Amino acid sequence: MKKIAIALMCTILATGAAMAQKQFTWGPKIGVDYTHYWGEDVGHGGQLNYQAGLFMEYRFTNKFSVAPEVVFAAQGGKYDWSEDGVKFNATDHVNYINIPVMLKFYVIPELSIDFGPQLGVNVYSKMTQEWEVLDVKYKDTDDLKDETKTVDFGLGLGLTYNIAKDVFVQGRYTLGLTKVFEYGNDKNGNAQIAIGYRF
Repeated sequence: MKKIAIALMCTILATGAAMAQKQFTWGPKIGVDYTHYWGEDVGHGGQLNYQAGLFMEYRFTNKFSVAPEVVFAAQGGKYDWSEDGVKFNATDHVNYINIPVMLKFYVIPELSIDFGPQLGVNVYSKMTQEWEVLDVKYKDTDDLKDETKTVDFGLGLGLTYNIAKDVFVQGRYTLGLTKVFEYGNDKNGNAQIAIGYRF
């Protein structure tokens, strides 16, 4: 009887561990972003940036899961202007720790549609400016910390495709809903392609 009870307990523990492993996964992800600003009277262009961080995913059923992330994302935009022999361009480097919480619906076992809110905390904000006047170039960097809002809020929509058992690729666009700076109407926009590994 004692051996049966021990065997049963081991079976239950092994089954629970297998279920937990199936339901909960986590791992690193890294990607390339195309970041820009959007909003009324925004004249900025976009730039290539990057992101890196960790994700977690909990599967409620075969169809639904929730996947929070903690990601460092380099963001920002560019502005170019030229008139009467004067050329000017500025590049914003506005970096965040982003915390998206994506709700995932699996259309098929390999493919999910992802949607959810994102909270961003600004950790770095500078602008690099360059002028060219009569073939003479000038360059400087301004700190925008006091002009940048600390918190950014947005909504993300994308797809995740499992290319192997433990490897996935991900495409997502996150639309910022709050202003980046204390002045103007610039809001963040971020199109991203990432790859991740599940443990």
